[in-house]
Amino acid sequence: MARAAVAVLVTALVAGCGARREPVEADPQPRTPVVDGHRLQPRATSAPAAPAGPASVVLVLVDDLSTELLQTMDEAGEMARAGASYENSFVVDSLCCVSRSSLLTGQYPHQTGVLTNTANTPNAFGPLGGWEAFAAYGNASRSVNLQLREAGWTTGFVGKFLNEYDYSPGGELPLVPPGWSDWQPVFGNAYDGWDFDLLHADADGVRVEHVDAPPAEASDAAKDAAYAGTVIADRAVDFVREHRDDRAPYFLTVAPYGTHSRVGPDPSYPGDPGFPPAFGDRPSAGRPGNCGPVACASLGVDDLPGFGDPQADNEPLRSDGTPAAPWRPLGMTPDEDKAVAALRARAQMAQSIDRMVARIRDEVGPDTYVVLTSDNGFHLGQHALGQGKGTAFTSDVQVPLLVTGPGVAPGARSEVVSNLDLAATLEDLAGLPPSPWRSGTSLLPTFGDPKLDRRRFAFVEHTWARSLGTDPDAMYAGGTMDLIPSYLAVRSRTGLLVRYDLDPTWEGIDHAWEFYDYTRVGWERTNGYADPAHRAQVRLLTDRLARFEACQRFTRDEEVPDHCRRLTR
Repeated sequence: MARAAVAVLVTALVAGCGARREPVEADPQPRTPVVDGHRLQPRATSAPAAPAGPASVVLVLVDDLSTELLQTMDEAGEMARAGASYENSFVVDSLCCVSRSSLLTGQYPHQTGVLTNTANTPNAFGPLGGWEAFAAYGNASRSVNLQLREAGWTTGFVGKFLNEYDYSPGGELPLVPPGWSDWQPVFGNAYDGWDFDLLHADADGVRVEHVDAPPAEASDAAKDAAYAGTVIADRAVDFVREHRDDRAPYFLTVAPYGTHSRVGPDPSYPGDPGFPPAFGDRPSAGRPGNCGPVACASLGVDDLPGFGDPQADNEPLRSDGTPAAPWRPLGMTPDEDKAVAALRARAQMAQSIDRMVARIRDEVGPDTYVVLTSDNGFHLGQHALGQGKGTAFTSDVQVPLLVTGPGVAPGARSEVVSNLDLAATLEDLAGLPPSPWRSGTSLLPTFGDPKLDRRRFAFVEHTWARSLGTDPDAMYAGGTMDLIPSYLAVRSRTGLLVRYDLDPTWEGIDHAWEFYDYTRVGWERTNGYADPAHRAQVRLLTDRLARFEACQRFTRDEEVPDHCRRLTR
């Protein structure tokens, strides 16, 4: 079964990926963004004092936000300057449902049982993923929001939840997971940007609300007011305004659908790109597209490290160094124009998210933490895989992780961290004892100490399962996600070791290996598994991976032994 690998975040955060940039005309006066008719105020870059009691938390969980997009986000840049930026931040699997389940529970996929985006039923094993697996294996009771709610916190959710947590008009409403005071999941018809449904469950009851798409002849402003990103932002800000003066702390998760592609065959409006930004951010007559502080025209394949790299030297190898059957197509030439167009559209999509973060940070008080991260990264032509995710490579498993708030000292952190760590961090912030089933480690000690460096490794698990029609990634991935085998991987600051299982059945095993050294090149250029120069590093990571595999027998609500948690050190 698949196991996943992890990657690093670069804190050339807002500076880009070494690409040459066209100059952007400077504003004649210092610039602060205007949102909803008011100008947001500049913020101090020094850390506010730590609060006497529990502080509130807003978690912004973006969809498919790969690290090259950070350079296009003004407010993300403000967060990086004012707070903590984690240079080596990874996810446990670069699939959204798997990653989100692990973030909520602080558990690896082998613990949650959520291994894929969809249930993939019927089969002989039970649901493999999606909301069905999340619910069937008791993950709602292990999700950190429930522990916070039981500790007296107000808990809110707005936006994208898990794949297959959905609703058809006239059909049965999905169950409301326990532990949410204000539950506003936006259903999957929001992927296309407009004309979508959401569920609202609070003290007043449970109801479905529909947000209509304005007609095609409506103004850009009218369309953008009904854009999924805008509606999610508005509701998140409403929650903050309602609860920021409460005596009890609150935890709000905000999950926009950007920067994910649309999934329907028909666009909401004629000419919508595959990645549909708000109309105000698109290029139009006499107006270039809005890519924040970067000129859209300067974004290109230089921002996609490894784009077009020949794959002949990336073939997996057996333990004895002999070649195994390649799992990636050889000789496939990426479509550069398509990749660049998608990159620029995704950068334009990121602008509505960046404005939402600015609005949230403008509304919260000084005793509130704001966390910005993503469920996974995204590749756009790298690795001979078209566009998509699912690999253990940097483009897919490296994600932004930025934190601002009380007692957070500005600066980059080099510690290797995982999205598993956020649940443990929230428990720590609430003064709760760590739940025994969590595999993550609290990041709270690193908030005040940028130099604290406790961990060197992160682990990734990925399970192969053919994408079904209900998988929202099936449309844009063009079948390439089905090429990625099951794997188990371990990442350090300087290397990645991936052990694939090339046998597509659940009964057979056919192991092959890839190793990549990042000391000279920060992407996966050459498989160095059999290179004598890397023998010591390969041996170290192989041993670490074997010890991690031995710990996979602890699942669901079983206590994780300390020696298993210490494997990241």
